[in-house]
Amino acid sequence: MRSFFIAFTSLMLLSAGTAQAKVEITVDKDNQQMTVAVDGVARYHWPVSTGIPSRETPSGAFRTFRMEEDHYSKEFDDAPMPHAIFFTKVGHAIHGTDSVGRLGSPASHGCVRLSRQNASTLYALVQQQGVLNTTVTLTGSSQVALARNPRGRANTAVA
Repeated sequence: MRSFFIAFTSLMLLSAGTAQAKVEITVDKDNQQMTVAVDGVARYHWPVSTGIPSRETPSGAFRTFRMEEDHYSKEFDDAPMPHAIFFTKVGHAIHGTDSVGRLGSPASHGCVRLSRQNASTLYALVQQQGVLNTTVTLTGSSQVALARNPRGRANTAVA
């Protein structure tokens, strides 16, 4: 019985040492900006592209639930979605893009786009801390973003 107690205590101490931090991803659609905080401390601020007005990225609070390093859109011509982190059951995700010139204005079909480098950094962080330990909160609208940045009006969407 004593050896069981020692083994159990050792296991509990080891698992306590690997505690995961809470990752909070906040997307301000008005300003097309993402803030990533770990345990309440802001770590990253990045420009993003959210959905165009006809394909608005949903607002609200979500919990991430799935990650795919090399995902391709099943809806939009196999468009690449590298380092995809899914936050809605209908397919909205945060992912990398090659269209970095569009970052800072709405340009997608509803996903949240980041540069490939920033998407890779975020993916590694969420993978390390746990996909179920990550929340995504989205506020604002693409209409406000377009009013602030008229160059985004001509954007066409791809994933």
